[in-house]
Amino acid sequence: MGKTLKRSAAFTALARALAAGARNGPSIGTRLAALPRMIRATTKGEYDGGLRLALMTAATAYIVSPIDLLPEIPLAIFGLADDAVMVTWLAGSVLAETDRFLEWEARRSSVIPGGLVP
Repeated sequence: MGKTLKRSAAFTALARALAAGARNGPSIGTRLAALPRMIRATTKGEYDGGLRLALMTAATAYIVSPIDLLPEIPLAIFGLADDAVMVTWLAGSVLAETDRFLEWEARRSSVIPGGLVP
């Protein structure tokens, strides 16, 4: 049950961080809609976000995993701190990478067929 509560708190913190970041840029809906396009463009080799996407995937897996590098029971606050760090890093990474991807997508769509940018 403790791990479930921790996951809920982690995802709540992630949602709050994303909402705070969305106030300074594209909306959460725009960012979430961009994630599948970003994954597709990365897997096709069109977008250079492969390493960052892999790190975000690893962080998500760590947060939802029942296995913990620093368990909560014997390490108390330090056991929760590793998850808080991961959630914070993941939120910042999602915000930064979706901003970067949306800018890349906008530049790409503004290119005229002849290769000139208006």
